[in-house]
Amino acid sequence: MAPRSTGLELTFLGHQSWHISDGTAVVLLDPILTPAFGACPQLEFALWPPRTVDVAAMPRPDAVVLSHEHLDHFHLPSLDLLDRRVPVYTGVTTPTAVVDAIRMVGFTVRRLDHTQPLRVGEMEIFLYPAAARTLFWESRVAQPLIRLVDTTGADVFIGVDADVSDLYVEQLTDGALLPPRLAVVSNNAQTVPYGALGADTNLLPGLDGPRRRTTGIEILHSLLISYVEPLDGVSEVALCGNGFTAPRSPHGPFLYADHARLADAANALQHLFTVYGPRPGDRLTLPAAGGPARCDRVRWVHIDTDAEQAAYARQRAFLADPRPVEPTPIAPPLIHADDISDARTLLAAELPRLARHLIATRTGALAGGIHDYLSGPLGPQRAVLRLLDPPGSPGTTDSYAWDITGPAFVPVPTTGREAAMATYPFGAEIYYQDLVGLLRGQVQIWDIIGGSFQGWHLGEPLDSLVYALFAIYGEHQRPDLAHTCYTRAVAALRGSPARHP
Repeated sequence: MAPRSTGLELTFLGHQSWHISDGTAVVLLDPILTPAFGACPQLEFALWPPRTVDVAAMPRPDAVVLSHEHLDHFHLPSLDLLDRRVPVYTGVTTPTAVVDAIRMVGFTVRRLDHTQPLRVGEMEIFLYPAAARTLFWESRVAQPLIRLVDTTGADVFIGVDADVSDLYVEQLTDGALLPPRLAVVSNNAQTVPYGALGADTNLLPGLDGPRRRTTGIEILHSLLISYVEPLDGVSEVALCGNGFTAPRSPHGPFLYADHARLADAANALQHLFTVYGPRPGDRLTLPAAGGPARCDRVRWVHIDTDAEQAAYARQRAFLADPRPVEPTPIAPPLIHADDISDARTLLAAELPRLARHLIATRTGALAGGIHDYLSGPLGPQRAVLRLLDPPGSPGTTDSYAWDITGPAFVPVPTTGREAAMATYPFGAEIYYQDLVGLLRGQVQIWDIIGGSFQGWHLGEPLDSLVYALFAIYGEHQRPDLAHTCYTRAVAALRGSPARHP
């Protein structure tokens, strides 16, 4: 007779990666097993806190579950560390380019909808689709519900990066399922120190003051009140997310990335449920027979406490003396004449497409409805794209105004940033080589927004060009760019000695 499970063991690997076991079998969720991740080796996001995973000592997975395709969840070099006989499961809306890339590495990939439970040992795993209200760039997330066979009420629901699934809430409301025992909630605030460059920093004067920055109280309310409300009756919550530092970041980790401290604050402020803030290597065991959860550590995940304290020291120094942080380019430079000529041809072909697609975004809707700005009535030019350091002219800027009557991007004389902000209600500053790198599949839009983008906008954060570019260049909209990026990653892996048959 096969051994029966004694409960669910959830080992936190960092950021949003989990090693989940029932004592007889193992599932890896969104494994990032290396010290850093990224679309290319030249641009990597270091895991926070810094840690290493001894993959050889880690209990071997029987299955891998991929929630979605974003680079902090889908990491080909981490998958490359695993035995190719381990099947990979994902939801029905994961882009085909992602599935193709995993198969290129040598794995079998199977799609599951929310009605098809994955049975691994004594675990049943259902992949629920994200709620309809989920922001568009996370709308393909599959949210795992993990339970022991023939049980309900001791389940674990992992929200990943999306609002709680409408279909799951419907089953809770109808009484078909009991509320989960544990909900894993992702903290995606990514709040940098005030004065530092963040993805959603608005450069317009007066629109990025301290009161417009997210506070810890707001984060706790969002995670533990608003998000968990549909899961009324949940008794335990685990926090994860914010588990990386941006490349070339001079100020240490994101603020509010210390989930142990957040959990302590949450437990002191409320009595609705117990909150856990695991560190990489912490294991949370939920006994099958009920009773309190047990917390301990595994031996095969190691935190580099010296590097952690050094990063916190950089953060304290920055907070004591804040200073403007200027971005630097992230994509390969454009040096050779043929390379430069090809880049210019590529950009000339892309700008008309970008101009058309902007019309259908929230930026386009708001820009088309604004008729007066700082200097009076607006003409048809509502945004400006400023491409920094064009090839052959370092230190200069090429400027293109977005004319909504075309729609088209038209070359305009370059002014200083302040004059541009006074002329156009929306603006984006991107390094020329970074935009070209995006179009070549060398970097992804997430890399650019998180590392070298600056901009300004009217309206709400979702009205900014940041989120318009997510919509236009995300894997869901540009699978061709994603395919090129993944093909590069696979080629890099094949340049290394094979690790597994």
